[in-house]
Order: sequence, then structure tokens, then C-alpha cells
Amino acid sequence: MDRKKELKQQYKQMKHPMGVFIVRSKASNKCFLEASNNFRAGFNKTLLQLSANMHPNRELQKEWNELGKENFSFEILEELEYDKDESKTDYSEDLAILHMMWEEKLRAQGMEFYRKKL
Repeated sequence: MDRKKELKQQYKQMKHPMGVFIVRSKASNKCFLEASNNFRAGFNKTLLQLSANMHPNRELQKEWNELGKENFSFEILEELEYDKDESKTDYSEDLAILHMMWEEKLRAQGMEFYRKKL
């Protein structure tokens, strides 16, 4: 039982890659942008929601259902580095700022974003 607790503690202390990723439609000029404190978990969650027809962005979900997985790409746009000060554990504000910066960059490049509601 102690080994199980030890492994959980080790997992909690791991530094997962974090930052901003994009789900981009290959058929249109639209994308879905997301900031995540764990890329692997973020990708898996988004893919699972889309595959289960449960993604909160209904426009993205509709197009995913119509076009299929093969017409979308998942890409990491920017990885956020951990602070040298190891006492910092909350990166939510940094991720929100990075998300806003990428949204502005992509808009300037002519990208469109999936609307939240249909």
C-alpha cells in the first residue's frame, strides 16, 4: 500500500509539458485553440470528447462528425517553460496569457475559430 501512495506522490510532482495546442480543420480555415497544463492529457481529453460526441464546442463537434478524424490535425503551438523558482505551482494565468497571444496571432494570419454555440 505504501508503494501505491509513493507512486501517486511521484506522479503529482512530475513536470508535464504544458502550453497551447490547436485542433485544426484540414477542410476549412477553422481551428480550436486550447491551453493545457499537460499536453498528453489535453490531447487525450479533446480526442475522447470528440470521439464520444461530447465536446463542449458544438461547431467543432459537428464538423468532426461530418468530416471525420482524418480531416483534423492536433499541433503543439508553444510549450510553456516551468519557472526556475520551484515553489511556483500554478501556471493558469501564464497559460491564459499564452492562449490570448496565440489567438491574436492566428486571427492576424486569417484563421477562424469555431464558435462556442450553434
